[in-house]
Amino acid sequence: MKDKRLLYLLGAGTLTGLAGTAGAQQQRPNIIYMMADQLRADVLGYAGDGLAVTPNIDRFARQSLDFTNAVSVSPVSAAYRASLITGKYTSSTGMVINELNLNPNHRTLAHVLTDAGYQTGYVGKVHWNDAHRRPYKPGPERMGFDGYWAAYSFNHINYSAFYDTDGPGGEPVHVDLKGQYGPEVFTGLALDYIREHAGDEQPFTLMLSWSPTHDPWVRRNVPAHCYERFKDVKFELPENFNENPDPYMDRFFSEYFNGRTSWRDDFVKGEGYQEAMRCYYAMVNSIDEQFGRVVELLDSLGIADNTIVVFTSDHGEMMTSQGRMFKMIFYDEACRIPFLIRCPGAKRGRTDVCLNTPDIAPTLLGLVGLSDSIPAEMEGDDLSFAVRGGKGLEPDFAFMQGMGHTHLWRNGFEWRAVRDKRYTYARYLRDGSELLFDRQKDPHMTRNVAEDKKYAKVLASLRSGMAAKMEELNDEFKPCTWYRDHWMYKDFSIKAAAQGEFGPLPPIEPVRVRK
Repeated sequence: MKDKRLLYLLGAGTLTGLAGTAGAQQQRPNIIYMMADQLRADVLGYAGDGLAVTPNIDRFARQSLDFTNAVSVSPVSAAYRASLITGKYTSSTGMVINELNLNPNHRTLAHVLTDAGYQTGYVGKVHWNDAHRRPYKPGPERMGFDGYWAAYSFNHINYSAFYDTDGPGGEPVHVDLKGQYGPEVFTGLALDYIREHAGDEQPFTLMLSWSPTHDPWVRRNVPAHCYERFKDVKFELPENFNENPDPYMDRFFSEYFNGRTSWRDDFVKGEGYQEAMRCYYAMVNSIDEQFGRVVELLDSLGIADNTIVVFTSDHGEMMTSQGRMFKMIFYDEACRIPFLIRCPGAKRGRTDVCLNTPDIAPTLLGLVGLSDSIPAEMEGDDLSFAVRGGKGLEPDFAFMQGMGHTHLWRNGFEWRAVRDKRYTYARYLRDGSELLFDRQKDPHMTRNVAEDKKYAKVLASLRSGMAAKMEELNDEFKPCTWYRDHWMYKDFSIKAAAQGEFGPLPPIEPVRVRK
């Protein structure tokens, strides 16, 4: 698709019609990108979940375009965020697992926007570096978000939240929130940023990243009034619940399973599962409340009509489906994400265009009239035509990469997958096993039809399509430790990826204290 971009850009136009002129900077729309963590696409009211309490998101959905086939390129926090800001696949960022330092020698979405006259701000969870292990220092690790910064790398204890910011003289300042609900504070900081820049001649962009709905799913990690709404709700196990743990699941056996053979009865049959679900849905509700505050402010300031607003998530959550917990897998519960975008003068309703994480940065740049400024190194596609309701060359599928264990360097859990509008095809590295699901006939993905002769042509097509994409990206599909041995400096900082060396690393290698 990369070489085809020009074909539809020629007819797509720009939102302002003034790209490249002095007045374009003043007329380009603002961008507010809001994302939850570990939020499934199907646990929202507008998506059909009758238990969800999400009135603000539901109202926004009616005003927006819903990408129903949006997925996370690698369903884990760090890999998603690296792909989001760089417009690259995981094999090209080198962000193969969590707990790594993204190489700063990328030209990111924020760099392009800054050069086009945008103010840039970032609030909340970053997770593209390991700054939770070391003191924060301003610099290139902010990846172009050089304006307002109130962020942290990694923390999911919402009432023990903190962030790092810039002091009056540019010195780093660490702020401990001391028992306050982190997402509420971060939303407040975002509101202050929006108020400050609402009247500027320069447009602004803001990324607001909340920690919920990430575990731990316990009462002390969610506002009491949100939990109260679900305290008496009875949650059924999902239709694709599997009695046996998935043999390709990388960890969490001690937490949720009796050895490696079965679920713990006190979890799936006792209060464990019920409490986790109550807290999960309460967290969803709390995110809805925070999201509503932002949208309400845009309306009150009169800037909603010139602001692109996105609501999304980095990945989903399995929560016992397929015999798994958490994420980092190609099943829809983990990889499919909500993606709602409200854009001035753009389409409302739904689109089934396949949207992958690397496509987001080029699409946003296309929407603000910066198609010509999309860096050649970005690997995603500009799908702004779909947002505007126009015609263009759609991706055949979304290509997803599971690079290995999501926390430790441990081999045996690597996979690759493609997901088109109907089918999901995946292959594991460990034994070469293939999976093919017809989601139209089998929406819960319980029947692997890879060996069904009726699907032979589909299998061959998706297999060859995935192979071609891997060749295009130089994705060699190696064991997890191979990336550590070939791409990493001191096991943390990324010095190379599939596209080659990134260049000298800045001095970001302090003595670390593992938690």
